[in-house]
This record gives sequence, structure tokens and C-alpha cells, in this order.
Amino acid sequence: MAVAKGQLNEQAGKVDNPVVIFRATPALKNNNHHFGSRLVFDKDGNLFVSTGERSALEGRVQAQWLHSGLGKIFKITKDGRPAPGNPFTNTKDAMPEIYAYGIRNAQSLDLHPVTGELWEAEFGPRGGDELNIIKSGKNYGWPAITYGIEYGGPKIGDGIQQKAGMEQPIYYWDPTLSPGGMSFYKGNAIPEWKNNLFIGGLSSAHICRLVIQNNKVVGEERLLEDKKERFRDVAYMNGMLYAVTDGGNMYRISKK
Repeated sequence: MAVAKGQLNEQAGKVDNPVVIFRATPALKNNNHHFGSRLVFDKDGNLFVSTGERSALEGRVQAQWLHSGLGKIFKITKDGRPAPGNPFTNTKDAMPEIYAYGIRNAQSLDLHPVTGELWEAEFGPRGGDELNIIKSGKNYGWPAITYGIEYGGPKIGDGIQQKAGMEQPIYYWDPTLSPGGMSFYKGNAIPEWKNNLFIGGLSSAHICRLVIQNNKVVGEERLLEDKKERFRDVAYMNGMLYAVTDGGNMYRISKK
């Protein structure tokens, strides 16, 4: 997985002068799963980047390794350097760009509009998709702890859900949601949606609306499930939500 920057050329429909500013290594051969790869800027212009652990067992274990770029949340500057204040800058052999670790496959990142905290949703295995608040230096447990099981049915590792020094999710789904991109609703046009979280569902084929109070999920609603599409990403803009699907359709959700 790599992060690149360049200048958007809208007229030509391309990005000019792309330059790779960061790579999450190692690369795994013959593997095309669990890249993660969601990008979110913080208020200071630094960039949060998610990476998956590539699904294979050799990548899965590396989610716990601080010298590996697999299964992590990174925080970097716009030039690709470690962001100031990163938790492992002075840890021997650790990648200084790491902000948090123990991640399975995060395709969902957004900042809470009130607290500014980084929220993340990630694919679990069979069941166990998670919603987390990502905090500096914390270990989110994969693959040592999980609420899911292998797709074939066996337990994962020791089959435990809690372990000292590892974070618990804010919420988890079983059966699966398969979370794609997500966004908080940041406007006032639909008052009952203010600060609610909207997550695109892939295999679940709907948009998940979560009502959150005091960092706890107190309500869940399914939207657009009649469309029967895989919702890849959700974005907020000027009082409306936009959603894009794997089928190439875009939906605009407003009060009218």
C-alpha cells in the first residue's frame, strides 16, 4: 500500500506529477486482499492512513508487529514523514509513522465533528466487524482477540474476545456489515441526523445509520437496502450525504 500526492487536473481528468510519499511495507506476494487504505486529514493538516493485514496468515500476525506496516493506522505529514507526537517515534525498531495497531482491514475513517476523535470501522472475519475510537499508541487486538470466527467455522487463535492491554470496540456486528467508507453527518438540515454516523455496507448492501450518545451506539437504522447494492463510500457535503456503489451509481440523500 502506498500514499501518493499530486495536482488534480480536472479538465484532463487526471492527477499531474504524482509522487509517492509513503509506503507500508512489507509487500506480500500473490495476495490481493485487505489493503485497507482510507485517508483522513486532521485539523492540523496531517494525514491518517489505514492499512489492512492482507488476510493471509503471514500478514495477519504482523498486525501486532511495530516494525511492520500491515494492519495499522498511520499518521503522517503531507510530505510523508511521521507526524509530530506520534507514539512510537522513540521505540526501537518501530515504524515511527504508526499511530495505532492491531487492525484487521479498515476501510472506514472519519473524525467526530464535536470531539475531533478518530473513528474507524473494520472488517472482522466471519462476524465481528468493529467500530473503534482510535487513540494514539493503542493496540486494537487483531488477531489476538476478536468477536468473529474463521470463515470456515473454527475459532481464531485462542478464541478470546478480551485481553489485557488491548482495546475493546465501541460496537460490533454479527452478522456482518462489511463496512466500506463512512462519514459523520455534520450539518443541521436534518436535525435528527446531527452527529450520526453513516457507514456503507458492502456484502450487507445497505447504508448503516448509527445514533451515538456519549461514545456509545444507542440506535441503528438501515437505509437504501431496497437498492440491493454494495455501498463503497459515504461522504457529507453541504447538508447532504452522498453514497457511491460498486456498481457505479451515486446517491444523494437530502431532507427533500
